[in-house]
Amino acid sequence: MSEAIKSKSKDSNTWYSSWFDTPYYHILYKDRNYREAQIFMDNLTHYLNLPEKAKVLDLACGKGRHAIYLNQLGFDVVGADLSENSIAEANKNANDTLHFVVHDKREPFEQKFDAIFNLFTSFGYFENIDDDIKTLRAIKESLSEYGFAVIDFMNSHHVIDKLIPEETKMVDGITFHIKRFAIDGFIIKEIDFEVDGKKYHFTENVRAYTLEDFQKMMNEVGIYLLDTFGDYKLKKYHKNTSERLIMIFK
Repeated sequence: MSEAIKSKSKDSNTWYSSWFDTPYYHILYKDRNYREAQIFMDNLTHYLNLPEKAKVLDLACGKGRHAIYLNQLGFDVVGADLSENSIAEANKNANDTLHFVVHDKREPFEQKFDAIFNLFTSFGYFENIDDDIKTLRAIKESLSEYGFAVIDFMNSHHVIDKLIPEETKMVDGITFHIKRFAIDGFIIKEIDFEVDGKKYHFTENVRAYTLEDFQKMMNEVGIYLLDTFGDYKLKKYHKNTSERLIMIFK
């Protein structure tokens, strides 16, 4: 694997570098519907008509569950994430056609990919919009001549409309107290819990981008938006009712 492992030092104090690198993040979200996610991968790769052994990048891959599944579908996959702990865990599954690297998504890859997937609202974390534009530019520069990219984002209109202000979840004996609110163009989630007498507080700050916001950024970078979908079955996107905003571009 020739891709250099990137340092995450410049982001060591951000909410995402601290929260995503803890075991508690993975505990809280352990019950995500991965079967639904696999159906999404099946639908997406079929729609894109990716060639056999296509080179695929799972950008912000976490522990690599979806990269692993994409590899099982027969693709040559790289999973990239800023979390060193997540990549260390993912690397236990590495093989000749499945590699994992610590990587800042604002930086392009030297190798080119036939498809780049940024899945499950792994975008809009940065405080500065310029960093999101850098990410889009890096994706564009990392695509092969005939490659496609996919961003699977929340539908901000729907999320804000259905926002649950407060919630308590018990997972693996840990009681997570969760508050949600929208302010200054961000959707904020505050997470408080206690483990072994120690109190923890984390936040998730995701910019509430709309389709129009993405279109403006894509135009600035010279990206062509080809199609939009509103759920993992690739049904049409509807601003007020769709749960997801899935964008196919190149």
